[in-house]
Amino acid sequence: MEALPKALEVEEKSPESKDLLPSQTASSLCISSRSESVWTATPRSNWEIYRKPIIIMSVGGAILLFGVVITCLAYTLNLGDMSLKVLKMVGPAFLSLGLMMLVCGLVWVPIIKKKQKQRQKSVFFQNLKSFFLNR
Repeated sequence: MEALPKALEVEEKSPESKDLLPSQTASSLCISSRSESVWTATPRSNWEIYRKPIIIMSVGGAILLFGVVITCLAYTLNLGDMSLKVLKMVGPAFLSLGLMMLVCGLVWVPIIKKKQKQRQKSVFFQNLKSFFLNR
């Protein structure tokens, strides 16, 4: 194999490569994790759990209704050629965007429910493991 030229070798690591280094301690791993920490067992309300999917579904439904209104106006009103073309292009675009957001929110809810069940099982098995290991 060929050796890399000295100009390409860098002794200092770039900031991007420092971000990719794995954490060495469990506490720093939990802090940097995007998901909830298993170490903290604070109960969360349903609003805190389902807030993002509810917002996504609400915005998606509003965009979908806006697309329906614009599309209906495009086909029922007698407007100029240019505005009619624009409404016929924009209406279905809002329809599809709103439907996509609504479906994403609807799919997100069962994923969160499954994740909550897995988290409950994980806490249970950790408690069970600590019970038998501490004897």
